[in-house]
Amino acid sequence: MKPKITARVARREGVNLDGRPKIDRILQKRSYAPGQHGPTSRTRQTDYGKQLREKQKAKRMYGLTEKQFSNWFWIVAKKRGNTAEQFIKRLESRFDNAVFRAGFAKTRAEARQRVGHAQFDVNGKSVNIPSYLLREGDVVTVRKNKQQKGPWRGLVEAMKNHVPPSWLSVDPGAYSFKVTGAPTETEMKQVPFDTKLIVEFYSR
Repeated sequence: MKPKITARVARREGVNLDGRPKIDRILQKRSYAPGQHGPTSRTRQTDYGKQLREKQKAKRMYGLTEKQFSNWFWIVAKKRGNTAEQFIKRLESRFDNAVFRAGFAKTRAEARQRVGHAQFDVNGKSVNIPSYLLREGDVVTVRKNKQQKGPWRGLVEAMKNHVPPSWLSVDPGAYSFKVTGAPTETEMKQVPFDTKLIVEFYSR
């Protein structure tokens, strides 16, 4: 079962994990963990507790199950290089995340649903797997028979104020975006979790 990002989950993690304005408003009013002792809790977190919380943030943000998240981490951990950076790049390269980052969905959950409903082509071929890894040069396009239906009719207007990440080139008028590279070091530092603590969690 996919973890759902509710207001309660956002309060537990202390950060808005899917960007909805509604969650921001709730966090402003109640910026403490849910539960009877949330506002007054003085519990000190252990190192393990801190690592666990960062892992939970990332897992929930990208909408992965525990098994999926763990499997993705160990795939990266077996490779040479900086594990923390490679892990973020792999998570960001997921098809559903790229659709969200490009502005073609309001949340990752919505992006995952649209991908699963086969609303996109990748390099001219239909792909409906949310975990599909996009690579530099890949072009994602809303399928032609969908472009004038439902939410896609107002795409250009809806994206007027959207600023995509540096590694995506977005063309709302063509209902498409292209992967032009990978997240920069600055962009990787902007994720609301500490990937180094996640590496420590799995390295215990």
